[in-house]
Amino acid sequence: MIGFTGLGVMGEPICRNLALKSGARMLAYDTRAEPLDRLAACGVQAARDLHDIAERCEIVFLSLPGGKEVAQVCAALLAVRPGTLVVDLSTTPVALARELHARFAARGIGFVDAPVARTRAAAHAGTLSVMVGCDEPDFARVQPLLAHFATDVARCGGPGAGQAIKIVNNMLLFQNVVALAEALALVRGLGLDAGLALQVLAKGSGDSFALRNHATKAMLPGDFPKNAFPVSYALKDIGYALELAERLGVPLTGAANARALLERAAAAGHAEEYFPVIAKLF
Repeated sequence: MIGFTGLGVMGEPICRNLALKSGARMLAYDTRAEPLDRLAACGVQAARDLHDIAERCEIVFLSLPGGKEVAQVCAALLAVRPGTLVVDLSTTPVALARELHARFAARGIGFVDAPVARTRAAAHAGTLSVMVGCDEPDFARVQPLLAHFATDVARCGGPGAGQAIKIVNNMLLFQNVVALAEALALVRGLGLDAGLALQVLAKGSGDSFALRNHATKAMLPGDFPKNAFPVSYALKDIGYALELAERLGVPLTGAANARALLERAAAAGHAEEYFPVIAKLF
């Protein structure tokens, strides 16, 4: 049986894709009843608590807000049977991923850091990208399951490597969104058609995933919903990048600028809105 904990914006559609495509029995847990009720239609059973998942599942997926929540849930999951595999789809500090791998390994339990990237729409479509850090035998075991909700799966190295690449990915994304917010401010200030400008830029060297998705679908129409990746989550992830940079002695001026703008957006009351809302600062 497969267990799943954390049925938020990304977790619920990931769990649904696993249930519909894997053919495996699934047991899920969340503090809210609503996603469990929706997933029941896909055959997903509701767990009593985390201990229920620990007792009954051979593979357990986590999709949680960040390192604090992952550490808390993993403390309860240390009771799983030897041979169980814990797969963390959340974004957490590299050091925590390595620590959890060591703690689980000491009990004969596998641990895989497998943070996901791309958008909420990609989670629903099953077209996410997954960056994996783990031992090779664990990757062989989990890869077929990851393919049920991702079109791109890469083992980036040993424990913690998946988190490292995901943190770098998000750092790049946030800086791209800052650049796009500045570009749109210039375009609009000049009285040009912003939609046309993005179409033209998408055909040139200024093209990017962020332009085709975050700028075109959120920043252009001014659509920054609360049930998406919010400013508060972006601040968490850029913080992870800057913590790594400080430890390595690498100055990240672009990342520091992105954090400053995210902090301004949060202070302006946008902390729980979709993070491209930073465009409003311009």
